[in-house]
Amino acid sequence: MLARAFANGLCNRLSREATRTVGLGATGRQDRQASTEVALKKTPLHDFHRAQGGKMVEFAGWSMPVQYKDSHINSHMHTRQHCSIFDVSHMLQTKVYGRDRVKFIESLIVGDIAELKDNQGTLSLFTNTKGGIMDDLIVTKTDQGYLYVVSNAGCADKDSAHMQARLQEFKAAGHDVDLEFMEESLIALQGPSMAQVLQKGVGDDLRKLTFMTSVLTPVFGIQGCRVTRCGYTGEDGVEISVPSKDVVSLTEKLLADSEVKLAGLGARDSLRLEAGLCLYGNDIDETTTPVEASLVWTIGKRRRQALDFPGADIIVPQIKAKTQRKRVGLISTGPPVRQHTPILSSDGRVIGEVTSGCPSPCLKQNVAMGYVEAGFSKVGTSIQVEVRKKAVPAVVSKMPFVPTKYYMGQ
Repeated sequence: MLARAFANGLCNRLSREATRTVGLGATGRQDRQASTEVALKKTPLHDFHRAQGGKMVEFAGWSMPVQYKDSHINSHMHTRQHCSIFDVSHMLQTKVYGRDRVKFIESLIVGDIAELKDNQGTLSLFTNTKGGIMDDLIVTKTDQGYLYVVSNAGCADKDSAHMQARLQEFKAAGHDVDLEFMEESLIALQGPSMAQVLQKGVGDDLRKLTFMTSVLTPVFGIQGCRVTRCGYTGEDGVEISVPSKDVVSLTEKLLADSEVKLAGLGARDSLRLEAGLCLYGNDIDETTTPVEASLVWTIGKRRRQALDFPGADIIVPQIKAKTQRKRVGLISTGPPVRQHTPILSSDGRVIGEVTSGCPSPCLKQNVAMGYVEAGFSKVGTSIQVEVRKKAVPAVVSKMPFVPTKYYMGQ
């Protein structure tokens, strides 16, 4: 039953969500047809995916594998129990150079980058002047004289234009800063056996590479790689930025270990949802603030006091005054809960909407996240979700649904 729920819903949903993310096919058959005519971009691993049996779908304007020969569930559970490779080369990688690089990036985001140690990174948010979230991103303060930024594929054009516009303002004001949009590929190796697999191919002791830290190092003899201990699954893992000419070779070397399999967008989506992680365009967007999205922890304390990030005059007061709605986790049984499912109070009144949902392979229950009126956001609150025009019992639940296993050191 769980496998059928994935097969019938997840692949189609990913394709629909991706189409909306790039602004195509959001409504109407005509728009959907138009979207299929757009030439999809391909990562350097595209032909490799097809050769390995990857089922390709559109995602954020890219042709990406949703799954391989294994089912979604088997791929999901393999990642939880062993480790998997995800192609994330579609994401935007950027280097920010110059003496004023920290001041520049902090003029766009909510995080405190100045306080980071060398080769340490943090999740942050691009915000607009209305307090809305323009994208989520990871910023790493490297010891190589630049900031390394990774942001979402679906926002790549918007993010690059946003950064370039601010760059021109900074340069016009006499600041020393520059941008480089990288051509490297990016793969994620995620799962509990990641370290034992990767350690064979690097000289550095991975026990010293803790969560959200980064290092430049050869990987299985391939030069020019940046390994960052992070990911989108809730498991211990790394993302490896690698010269595109070498990405197939590196992937093959990793797959030579029996612990490693390829995984696609289907498993990535259910893994991140179990980990309580947001998908931009679903769970956060320009209509949601960091406070509504339960992402206050991304806002640096110094930044809150200085009120010097976009939308601070709206966002910071919300921290104390609270908001009318809040992002919460939900658990239910019965039919799967999908995006746009209405969330109801016990007396049947609409109090919110689901933004992401799927059957959890680990919990054997339906997990979801969405926004509800603040009065219903307390963990343990009994509510309902409307599935196929029927009210189904659900409960507001703590996230992550499945405990995360980020490596914080020994």
